[in-house]
Amino acid sequence: MQDVPPDALRQSDVMDPMRARAFEIALGQVPRIEPGTALPPFFHQLYFWDARPPSSLGRDGHPAVGGFIPDLGLPRRMWAGGALDFAAPLRAGRPAEKLSRIAEISRKTGRSGPLGFVTLVHEIRQEGRLCVTERQDLVYRADPDPDAPRPAAPQAPVDAETVVPVAFDSTLLFRYSALTFNGHRIHYDLDYARDVEGYAGLVVHGPLLAQLLMLEAARQGPLARFEFRATAPLMHGETAELCRRSDQMWVRGPGGRQCMSARVTWG
Repeated sequence: MQDVPPDALRQSDVMDPMRARAFEIALGQVPRIEPGTALPPFFHQLYFWDARPPSSLGRDGHPAVGGFIPDLGLPRRMWAGGALDFAAPLRAGRPAEKLSRIAEISRKTGRSGPLGFVTLVHEIRQEGRLCVTERQDLVYRADPDPDAPRPAAPQAPVDAETVVPVAFDSTLLFRYSALTFNGHRIHYDLDYARDVEGYAGLVVHGPLLAQLLMLEAARQGPLARFEFRATAPLMHGETAELCRRSDQMWVRGPGGRQCMSARVTWG
């Protein structure tokens, strides 16, 4: 068994095919995953739940900071991006192990005020083999100033080779939150998202956007690496476009705003 550093977190799970099939259905796909099937890239997000009792949650529905992730004194959390290296497929119906560690913690001041950055590295193994290495970039921010102007979103490129329209409603956001055991209230609690965190509506999960980009990229062949960065929030009820030009991908929202940028490497 692999030695675990004292500052790391180890989780075990069985890659239940029914959970993956439920996700396929939620995405409007015909369910095809059976025991032994290679899971699509990033489907490991459906597993390794960190279930906590209500007393151990923060106001936003996430596990409270101060344990594995330190408390930086900033209440708003955002998954800002990450990178994934795919060495071997994960197989449905088989046990797997996830080892997580904190790679870096830093602070800076941006246009919106103080920011805290936490970079996590996850290694996922199955049958003793390293299958996926994931870098997860988290950003922590202060509560929004209602009188401060909203930063302008970047504009997405207009020279895509392929464009796939996608739409998001509150049902899809709820089902994705449930399947990933993501309690972040900005994805299902409209009053909280609007009145506390200052969003115009329910926020589409950044990892869900990345997942859809990965599924589109995988149509071209197996993925070796995928890097992504969230650049502007997308709200439920909005229609977006999954765009690709060569190895560059992005999510284009209403008004041409860029919600996510990504780069893919096929292997």
